[in-house]
Order: sequence, then structure tokens, then C-alpha cells
Amino acid sequence: MNSSLLTFLPFVVLIGAMFLMTRSAKKKQQAAASMRDQLGPGSGVRTIGGMYATVKEIGDDTVTLEVAPGVHAVYAKNAIGAVLEDDEYNRIVHGTADDLNIDTPVVPDDASSLLKDEPADADQAEAPKLDLGKKDEKAAEDTDGKTDGEAGAK
Repeated sequence: MNSSLLTFLPFVVLIGAMFLMTRSAKKKQQAAASMRDQLGPGSGVRTIGGMYATVKEIGDDTVTLEVAPGVHAVYAKNAIGAVLEDDEYNRIVHGTADDLNIDTPVVPDDASSLLKDEPADADQAEAPKLDLGKKDEKAAEDTDGKTDGEAGAK
């Protein structure tokens, strides 16, 4: 009797664990469904991919999001990861005055402002000499007096 109880004990534990896991999964599904029920045109959302957008239209299984001004994309409702409060959405997407750091360096549009020690006059500046792999003619001559391209050159 005691050995049969020990034989069935692991099965009882597994069945209990499976029951708890399915219960937890059902709760998550219900929470996601109630979150999607909060969707409405104008709601700020975050997709499961991490993109922030504004809801424009809601279909049966899809939702149209405005991902940038005038840019609309159709997503599955399952792709909505969170419906955000207006304050939170505006803080994340648009930022607030406190979030903006004015001391950050500004990246210039062109590289000319990054150059230092520019000569005052462009005519006085020497152009850098580039080595294009050409040899001097004197160095290219053989002891025979022939250049590399001539017949009989070594």
C-alpha cells in the first residue's frame, strides 16, 4: 500500500503543477483581453516590439496605428503590448521640459565645423600629397636604362 502511494505521488504533483500553470496562463490572457478592451481611437499604445503609436481605427482583429504624423500602419490586436495613460504617452513620445537636456552637444549638419586649425587663406594651404602607388621614373629604370614597360626589361 505504501509503495503504490509513492508511485502515484509524482503524478499527483505534476497534475497540480499543470493546473496552476494553466490557471496562470488564463489570468494573463484575461488581463491582455481587458487591456485591449481599453483601446479606443486616440489612445497611446506600445506594441510588443516597443514602438509607440496612437490608435486611429479598431477592427475585429486589427488596429490601425499612427506611427508618425500622417503615417498609418495596420497591426494585429495581439501586437499591442500596453495601453498607456495620456500623461505617460506624452512624456515618452514628446518629452517634457525636464527631460530635455540643453547642455548636450549639438551635432553639426556638415563636417566643416569639425575641422580645426583651418588655414586663414585657402591659397596658402598645401594640399596633402597622396601616394597613388606610382614610382618615380628614375627609380623605375633598370640598370639597362630601360623602364619597366619597355621590351627587354627585367
